[in-house]
Amino acid sequence: MSKVRTRFAPSPTGRMHVGNLRTALYAYLIAKHEGGDYILRIEDTDQERYVEGAVDIIYRTLQKTGLIHDEGPDKDKGVGPYVQSERQEQGIYLEYAKKLVEKGEAYYCFCTPERLETLKQTVEGKEISIYDKHCLSLSKEEVEKNLAEGKPYVIRQNNPRTGTTTFSDEIYGDITVDNSELDDMILIKSDGYPTYNFANVVDDHLMGITHVVRGNEYLSSSPKYNRLYEAFGWDVPVYVHCPLITNEEHQKLSKRSGHSSYEDLLDQGFLTEAIVNYVALLGWSPENNQEIFSLQELVEAFDYRRINKSPAVFDINKLKWMNGEYMHALPFDTFYEMAEPYIKQVVTKDYDLKKIAALVQSRIEIFPDIADHIDFFEEVPEYDIAMYTHKKMKTTPETSLPVLKEVLPTLEALDDYSNDAIYAAVKQFISDHEYKNGYVLWPLRTAVSGKQMTPGGATEIMEILGKEESIRRVKKAIEKLESEI
Repeated sequence: MSKVRTRFAPSPTGRMHVGNLRTALYAYLIAKHEGGDYILRIEDTDQERYVEGAVDIIYRTLQKTGLIHDEGPDKDKGVGPYVQSERQEQGIYLEYAKKLVEKGEAYYCFCTPERLETLKQTVEGKEISIYDKHCLSLSKEEVEKNLAEGKPYVIRQNNPRTGTTTFSDEIYGDITVDNSELDDMILIKSDGYPTYNFANVVDDHLMGITHVVRGNEYLSSSPKYNRLYEAFGWDVPVYVHCPLITNEEHQKLSKRSGHSSYEDLLDQGFLTEAIVNYVALLGWSPENNQEIFSLQELVEAFDYRRINKSPAVFDINKLKWMNGEYMHALPFDTFYEMAEPYIKQVVTKDYDLKKIAALVQSRIEIFPDIADHIDFFEEVPEYDIAMYTHKKMKTTPETSLPVLKEVLPTLEALDDYSNDAIYAAVKQFISDHEYKNGYVLWPLRTAVSGKQMTPGGATEIMEILGKEESIRRVKKAIEKLESEI
């Protein structure tokens, strides 16, 4: 078998959709699993959809995700250009379309928009247009005369009206369609540009692509691809059509979901490694139940035959869980570097931000979660004194008030405000008074944080707050209890 060659061929139309990222990832994994080549090709022939800066987004995304291409516009290995508009300038597509015309597998069509309008019909509530092969009957002389006169034209594929065409996909198996359903699709448009389908076939063949990965929305047009390969006498590549990605309501994942693109997810505080890992599992499952994969582990484990036919549901909560696993495993310095901007959005006072980061690393799933965990460092929020009630700790506002008054002198007497020193002093206080730990630590934590849940215990929080602020907060809590009980 020849060397495996796959390609990722995005259109530069904006942010990279999760579905496109999955296509890029699967194409990369198929190539690398077999020790093959992974090619980047930019399909920019649809000028109306072209977005300025989108090519940079493609490069940036592939770089960040580790899906490094072996060949592409910046790495020409001899089968370029790798940008379709540049290939168009070289006349590649028109040249190959004309070869099909010579073989009788394609023909010039000079029909006006007005005539094409008359071919439209409504079937089951949908407006469709099937071309009637009108221009196929033009003589060679008529065609040459029209071309000489500069009449606008398209070049159409000449598909048979009888018989069937069978298309084979690695995931969906054999698909057979009646040729009567195959329209004579346009290969070269009136502006001289190739259609997406035609350019794809020509480029894939000339670049030696052995495996084509794409979304299953292209399944219906695949028989036309096969007919093009056969018309040229070329080998048909292995096709791998991936299942649809839906949201939790089983609707196609769209921009309205807020997490349909790689950049959306980065903006929402997800880690690239977690995104790549999760996207790999949208339609593919390994032989075992492993869920956490590095990119290299995916390369080793990936077997495209295990891709599922049924739609893959993008579960944002599952992604958050997975992101949390990656977050907790980060080296602390790496985590702090990424978390610092989120901490600074909330905490403006001169506290040790590294200590705050250390408290939250094991407790968050995405970076924006940080704010809710640490906002009390800036200022104690308004809270209900019912928060001092804890059945297990046997505390109430009425028991908490005397405890806070009793422990205050111990806190005031301390010079060393490290966590260890504060904890040792409070433990001694608890022992001296024969209290249970929670009986003292629960009201103390509530006093300094005003929160039901905090990323650290009372003494860890107090170490960060420092002596002056800790005592101020305990005194304020005493005043609050005194006025509200």
